[in-house]
Amino acid sequence: MFRVIDLFAGAGGFSRGFKEAGFKIIGAIENMPPVAMSYQVNFPEAYVIIEDIKRVNPSDAIDLIGEEPDVIIGGPPCEPFTSTNPKRMPNPLDRLYLDPIGQLVLYFIEFVRALKPKVFIMENVPGIIDGELKYALEKEFKRAGYNKIYFNLLYAEDYGTPSHRLRVFISNIKLKPKKKVKKYIPVIEALKGLPEPDEPHNIPNHEPIPLSPKKLRKISKLKWNQALIHYQGSEGKIYTNFIRLHPYKLAPTVMGSSRFIHPFKNRILTVRENARLMGFPDNHIFCGGRDLQFNQVGEAVPPPLAKAIAEEVLRYLKQE
Repeated sequence: MFRVIDLFAGAGGFSRGFKEAGFKIIGAIENMPPVAMSYQVNFPEAYVIIEDIKRVNPSDAIDLIGEEPDVIIGGPPCEPFTSTNPKRMPNPLDRLYLDPIGQLVLYFIEFVRALKPKVFIMENVPGIIDGELKYALEKEFKRAGYNKIYFNLLYAEDYGTPSHRLRVFISNIKLKPKKKVKKYIPVIEALKGLPEPDEPHNIPNHEPIPLSPKKLRKISKLKWNQALIHYQGSEGKIYTNFIRLHPYKLAPTVMGSSRFIHPFKNRILTVRENARLMGFPDNHIFCGGRDLQFNQVGEAVPPPLAKAIAEEVLRYLKQE
């Protein structure tokens, strides 16, 4: 069984896909204790290091975990690179080399350099390859000992995720998962079978979200695809939030800040419903406060896409 370590592990969406594909999840690094608790609850077999990756020596991590990985996966924070961030540095290279959060990408690369896995995959927003960033990342991974670097742009909805999501997966092997769905999964199908959150149930992370009377009046007037909030990202682009979902279409991209309005009810979707839109099974637990739970869902790699990628990696490793 091939072994996986997950860096910037979050609640474990990336790891879940690999576990479902038959990999052994041996360890993870996550610096936020409640988020690390989510990971540990869902992957009790893994050794979770709860620490800022900047303070973790790769060889010490292996001593703690007890095994060396065949595969390293992870998604460093995307805030320095995403166009939804109005404070994103104008110069693309500054986002990697000067932004303290952007620099975390270099720590992922340092782990890859030190541990020399057969395969590495780093997930992020497409903005991480803007301008000269793509060539800078190629250079950094080559310094780590990997001469062939691939920038795989994949849509999560092509692999059974009920929401739109385009992400880049930077790796040392080409990733072209073949099992694309013939038909996208609409919102109504993704939410099917869930009881109303205020009804008796035992589904985790499915509690009602309180709304003020004023906000309730406003959302009651929204039609499908209409949004309550509009805000400006970097370079003047306008984004929306509190969108009433169209029941027969894909959901928009789920982000940590995403709050969606139910297609037919005047209420906000629960954490569990957001997790459904990301392809998480109902037994995947999210710990911490409610906003942190939403963040864990929105910052994850959708498990259906993660599994499709993992199956590609498995084919490669078996051939090797």
